[in-house]
Amino acid sequence: MASHRLLAAVAITIVSFLCINAPPATGAVAEHTFIVSQVKMTHLCKETLVTVVNGQLPGPAIEVTEGDIVAVHVVNKSPHNITIHWHGVKQWRNCWADGVPMITQPCILPSHNFTYRFDVVGQEGTLWWHAHVPCIRATLHGALIIRPRNAPASYPFPKPHKEVPIIIGDWWGMDLAQVGSNMMHGVFNDYASASTINGKLGDLFNCSGTPEDGYVLDVEHGKTYLLRLINAGLFSEFYLKIAGHKFTVVAADANYVTPYTMDVIAIAPGETVDALLVADAPPSRYYMVALPNQAPLPDTQTPEHSTRGMVRYRGNPCPSNSEAASVSSCNNEEGRPAGSSGDVPVAPEMPDQHDTITSFYFHGNMTSRHQRRHSPVPVEVDEHLFIVLGLGAAACPRGLSCEKGTIDNGSNILVATMNNVSFQPPMTSTPLLEAHYYHTGSLNKTKELPDRPPVLYNFTDRALIPFGPKEKRLEPTTKEMLVRRFRHGAVVEMVFQSSAMLQGDSNPMHLHGHDMIIVAQGLGNYDAAKDVARYNLLNPPAKNTVLVPNLGWIAVRFVANNPGVWFMHCHYEFHLSMGMAAVFIVEDGPTVDTSLPPPPEGFPTHDDNLMSDGFYLKTKKSEASS
Repeated sequence: MASHRLLAAVAITIVSFLCINAPPATGAVAEHTFIVSQVKMTHLCKETLVTVVNGQLPGPAIEVTEGDIVAVHVVNKSPHNITIHWHGVKQWRNCWADGVPMITQPCILPSHNFTYRFDVVGQEGTLWWHAHVPCIRATLHGALIIRPRNAPASYPFPKPHKEVPIIIGDWWGMDLAQVGSNMMHGVFNDYASASTINGKLGDLFNCSGTPEDGYVLDVEHGKTYLLRLINAGLFSEFYLKIAGHKFTVVAADANYVTPYTMDVIAIAPGETVDALLVADAPPSRYYMVALPNQAPLPDTQTPEHSTRGMVRYRGNPCPSNSEAASVSSCNNEEGRPAGSSGDVPVAPEMPDQHDTITSFYFHGNMTSRHQRRHSPVPVEVDEHLFIVLGLGAAACPRGLSCEKGTIDNGSNILVATMNNVSFQPPMTSTPLLEAHYYHTGSLNKTKELPDRPPVLYNFTDRALIPFGPKEKRLEPTTKEMLVRRFRHGAVVEMVFQSSAMLQGDSNPMHLHGHDMIIVAQGLGNYDAAKDVARYNLLNPPAKNTVLVPNLGWIAVRFVANNPGVWFMHCHYEFHLSMGMAAVFIVEDGPTVDTSLPPPPEGFPTHDDNLMSDGFYLKTKKSEASS
């Protein structure tokens, strides 16, 4: 009995602690200007017009110290409507700066400007920023690095010799805005042309026999490097390996973890991983390989591409500006590629493309590293949600041709669902945040995210993956503006269950404005009767993006203590475009310091001359004339 009383007392203390907002920022102002424009880039012998920030791919890194204020002036010189999301930044009482079109703000229209201003308080580690309009984030993204005060001396791991952002992504030789539009209308026949490391395709790809440039990381023997890894890809979880080396994982999603060592990193879209690399191999050249994985048959197989860069030990006459050098063009004095082991760099042995269990164990190894400022896990839960993720069929929208990428002879459109409901973006000119704050009628047409699916079945039955009679009765769904309200300070437990409904994917679920505490994960169907008993309530990791395992489940908890309107969605772009999303509304608390303040000065409100078309805006006049 004494232990139960102690747990109850701890729970009260924990929840009280978690409900206290972060202190105001007191540091310097880090000011940046982002010029969003289109530039021509040539890869695979084809010139492509791409949307980038400041002419760079990846875009510029924002590097700040915990406690700083960030101000980013976005100047939209592209032909697209744009918003920028600061992925993983808590935005305490400031969801006005969260950057989700028609959820928190109107889009930044072509030839318009907007300034994001936010604090980075109580967080440290690797985050990132990206466009939050369909598919354009493939080229519009960059790192956001928050260092602790007095870094690197204050790092809770060995001081690195150098910190290196590594962004894994895609290269698309096509119009990404059109790809996004196609996906939102049920057409899924567009695929990336290549994968990239820090914007470079690598020598697995060539143009008329000439290898593409690859990313090169120069290292010194015996030195330690902190790799800040980001998956900016649209579709794929990646396995990353460096031949002859191991990684020590020290953080994920800007939360420290108990260090653990592996020879492979598994990183899904939206996730970040901080890992130490010790250059302790014999001096030579070693391939750095990023391999996308995908669910095995009978799941639909899509073209997915591995890419590779290189880790190269210093001590050769190659140019010092090696990060821009070609993997194959750096020669020594004898005319051979540099490296003591001959002409061919050492290649790692990669997992199988259909190996999903390596990812399961990689993510399952994470536990929280106890830090004074890190929040312990809440014990008492106020609300329980059991959320089944899958695909389904909704009625073809009026006026839309559903002949491609659809099911049931074109009368229905393929959608992604949460508890058998597919998210319908706001179809008005008023963002949901504005409607929430000013109590307008736009939120009257929402549907509450159900606590559980309408029908219970064997969620992980592989016979449900192919089109056929077994899954057909479970297909029908609806498209709704899916919303869930939480009282301020509520402790929420969500169990995300992957399903085999028309797919067998894992699902990287991202919650804006909050971290989720992972208390357990498993394969197969979640069974509370036995699975709750193995919850980790001692040192579970906290992440803003959690990977629901392939045909498995994950249980998370979070405290709804950040007032405002927050998006929760799958970070696979096709799942988001198809509707695997919901809006979480956290109500105001009892005090000014626990309530959402008014929009900042100059914040754009809705324009009555505009209307929403999903995540895009268009003028009513132009629509009428068309």
